[in-house]
Order: sequence, then C-alpha cells, then structure tokens
Amino acid sequence: MEPLQPCLNSKESILVFQQHCRIAEEYHKVQKEIALLQERKKQLIAELDQDEKDQLNATHLTQEYQQLAEENHSLTTYHLQCREHLEKLQVLLQQQQGSS
Repeated sequence: MEPLQPCLNSKESILVFQQHCRIAEEYHKVQKEIALLQERKKQLIAELDQDEKDQLNATHLTQEYQQLAEENHSLTTYHLQCREHLEKLQVLLQQQQGSS
C-alpha cells in the first residue's frame, strides 16, 4: 500500500507522509526477514529429518555389523574345529594304512 502524497502546504502532512514511508519500509524489511527465517526453519527441519534418518541408518548398520562379526567369529571357530577334525582323521588314516 502506497501512502497518499502529502499536502505540501502542511508540515504535519509531510511529517505523516515521511513517517508512513518509514513504517512501510520497515514493514517490508520485517516481512522479508520473516520470509528468510521461515525458509531457514524449513531447511533446519529438513536437516533434522535427514539427521534422524542417518542416525537410524547408522544404528541399523551397527547392529548389522555386530551380527556379521558374531557370525564371522562362529564360522571361524567352526572352520578351526573342522580343520582339527580333518587333521585327526588324516592321522588315523595314515595309522591304518601303516598297519596294513
């Protein structure tokens, strides 16, 4: 909204016009700042949402890593047991072949 032109013969009219211009300028400045702050708020909310998703993903990956580490440990232990069993069987087989 634009202010009405002042009556140049009235000092009070000129002062009111100038005041109106300053208030209008301030209003537009505040409106612009509000719009910028609202945009920043949207960005921060989006970043927070992404951080929460990343945190969930990290938690899931940590759990998956722990599960795989446990599985790896179990398989390694089983592999060693199988190797020991194979070595024992090979010794027995050699003993049987040597006694025949």
